[in-house]
Amino acid sequence: MTDVKIAIIDYGLGNLRSVKRGFERSGGDVIVTSDIDIISHADGVVLPGVGAFSEGMENAEPLKKSIIEIGKSGIPMFGICLGMQMLLTESEEAECVGQGDVQGLDLIPGKNIRIRNEKVPHMGWNELKIVQDHPIVKGVDGLHAYFVHSYHAVPKDSSAVVSTTEYGGEFASMIARENIFGTQFHPEKSGETGLKILHNFIEVCQSV
Repeated sequence: MTDVKIAIIDYGLGNLRSVKRGFERSGGDVIVTSDIDIISHADGVVLPGVGAFSEGMENAEPLKKSIIEIGKSGIPMFGICLGMQMLLTESEEAECVGQGDVQGLDLIPGKNIRIRNEKVPHMGWNELKIVQDHPIVKGVDGLHAYFVHSYHAVPKDSSAVVSTTEYGGEFASMIARENIFGTQFHPEKSGETGLKILHNFIEVCQSV
């Protein structure tokens, strides 16, 4: 399966080395790049990310229009942690109080909100509850993943939710809409469960 070319978008945020290694272990031919020509000709595109939403969108601004066009073109796109949140329409996570919501990529309609009723960040291993039969979770067992986040995604359409997790209430831990996928957790740090999810994404890329 190494002929499946995966482009990880380098926009200055994200644990790029471990994400690259995770996809390589899962069978992908991986490149980390900010070159839109290379990204747009890949079989699959990965948007990683750690840190604050406002900083992520600011860093990605030079590539934003192209990322949206690639997402709408039908090429499979996978957002990880902050990268998943950036796929949504907007987020409460502004640079300062009173700034208002920060706009995202709007590839999956919805909003990111702060975790309620529990200390943040939500950090460590937690359970995944699969709520939708979907190719991205085919053959996944173990059903535990590694999280580090203070905000979570609320898709406008509940049919976009693939799995949920409990922390201060139930939240979407995996989402999917057409060719767009996302995990709130870090699959590259989630053992065999995470590697299987990355492998499943590579298989989706191969079938498109």
